[in-house]
Amino acid sequence: MRVAEPIVEKLQDNISSLKEFEEEISNSNDDKLKDAILNFPIVYIHNWKNNNDYEVYVGESNNIFQRTKQHYSRMTEENEWQHNLSDGKANLYIIGHEHFNKSMTLDIENKLIHYLMSVESIKKVHNGRSNPQNRYYPIEELNNIFTKIWRKLRKENKEIFPLETTIKDSAIFKASPLHKLTEEQQKAKELIIEKVIKALRNNERGQLIFIEGEAGTGKTVLNSSTFYELFCRYEEAKNNNEDLKTETSNCFLLVNHDEQITVYKQIADKLGLTDKYGQVVYKPTSFINKYSVDNPVDVVFVDEAHLLLTQGKQSYRGNNQLEDILKRAKVVVVMFDEDQILTTEQYWEDELLEKYKSEAINNGNYIKLENQLRMHANEDVIEWINSFTKEGIIRQLPNNLGDYDIKIFDTPEELEKEIVKKSLKDETKLSRLIATYDWPYNSNKKSKKDFKYWEVKIGKWHKPWNRELEQDFDRKQKRKIKNLSWAEQPQTIEEVGSTFTIQGFDLNYAGVILGPSVKYRNGHIVFDTKESCNEKATRNRTLSDGTSKKFGEKFLKHEVRVLMTRGVNGLYIYACDDELREHLKQCSFQDIQYEINEHEDEIGLLKVAEDSEEYRYD
Repeated sequence: MRVAEPIVEKLQDNISSLKEFEEEISNSNDDKLKDAILNFPIVYIHNWKNNNDYEVYVGESNNIFQRTKQHYSRMTEENEWQHNLSDGKANLYIIGHEHFNKSMTLDIENKLIHYLMSVESIKKVHNGRSNPQNRYYPIEELNNIFTKIWRKLRKENKEIFPLETTIKDSAIFKASPLHKLTEEQQKAKELIIEKVIKALRNNERGQLIFIEGEAGTGKTVLNSSTFYELFCRYEEAKNNNEDLKTETSNCFLLVNHDEQITVYKQIADKLGLTDKYGQVVYKPTSFINKYSVDNPVDVVFVDEAHLLLTQGKQSYRGNNQLEDILKRAKVVVVMFDEDQILTTEQYWEDELLEKYKSEAINNGNYIKLENQLRMHANEDVIEWINSFTKEGIIRQLPNNLGDYDIKIFDTPEELEKEIVKKSLKDETKLSRLIATYDWPYNSNKKSKKDFKYWEVKIGKWHKPWNRELEQDFDRKQKRKIKNLSWAEQPQTIEEVGSTFTIQGFDLNYAGVILGPSVKYRNGHIVFDTKESCNEKATRNRTLSDGTSKKFGEKFLKHEVRVLMTRGVNGLYIYACDDELREHLKQCSFQDIQYEINEHEDEIGLLKVAEDSEEYRYD
């Protein structure tokens, strides 16, 4: 179905330009244009430069001229974003469409806010509250109309309006609190808010809400969305002079991951939380050291809670970070995936983990997220990856991969070539090589070495580990990539990522190198801890009873699962172990596909064979 072109008008953001445009529209002979601007709801964007960065305000209105004049009249009021329009350097975009209704303009407004918050050059979005709509007519046109609007805006300013694919691949976009939630996520969010309100009303302490979900089930979006919703509720109640007893801005978000902490801090900055409330995003140790048991905060959200420490280390002197956080908050909401625990210092003894889970279940505070939202893969593909990463069994690849792509490669050179090819396309440019930690690496840049880079080396092929190439950058180049996750940085196509840089993030295509620690013997995948360089995974862990035990095989299995669940569109694999590589090839259809491509006249015979009983597999 063809959708009409949207109207996108760019004005200087001042009263005289607005009046001139209003007069022009009123006198126009174009009835559709006049109707769309004067009689239909409108979406608008104010934007201006603050030093070298942009700030924006996005809104929607049934009367764009009256609404904008209201903004101008408030220019001199303190603490209002409108005063930024007074220097005459701002621009105003007015957006209309013949199919706009109230619901659609609200959804267009939501998407614009979501997109613009994810743009690197935009420092702040001044109205970040999302208001997603449910079903309405014509919702099926929404994405088409939005894309047409974005392309027209992009023609006006590529710095503020980059390619849609660039935005969708950004780490901020993926972790944004402005996503439209699934029904499963929305129910979880409502339960969390209900529990928070109850705890604040009754002045409860140490209440744990336990959200469990595997990789890609939407834990991060649920976390950020609920966290931000509490601030929005507080602002609304305060502005409406309502009772604030069950609302809170005393709310914090923690994550024990260097890459993710940067993303969350950017989101807090861009949505104005940092300016209004101070620092609200912390690493767990910093939060524990700053806040007192005697004066607990209201709510703490912990993303990637499986990365919390369960024993002391140099910077953390306690025994269990979750226990220390619970002592410092009225409500603690954790996002947890046991299959992503990677090191001995994060290991949970069964009894302790069961204690926390049981407590949450008994209080009606346990939620399990089931729906896979990351990988665009059907159930058969998900089951194949689960079988590999959880059971250590390599099943025959499904005949129908749907929209997902799985390929096995004979050499790392071939794998790299395919990943580089994907990275050159706009729609799949976030494709990278990642590997098991089976080659030496030391993050201490002062460590002595006789070579320039820590590298992944396989035969004659070699590539630097993550974060190695940036050591050659000058100050300007380092500043340019400072706020980008590892995979978003352009030079990283020449590196190999690890769980330390890719955990919690997505790739379009994941080129996974299974190093020497991952082998195939006697019908099963086995993990050889002697081949791993991940000392944090393979060293002994002292348990609560004083005994020491190794969990290396378990953690290496988790490492492989983290790597193999990163790809949104596809998973490409090279295995160093000969037996593993050969069995993966035997269980794939690549050789058959090759025959089809090389001998097109045999397609009919192959199809007959494919449909026969002899061709079937378990």
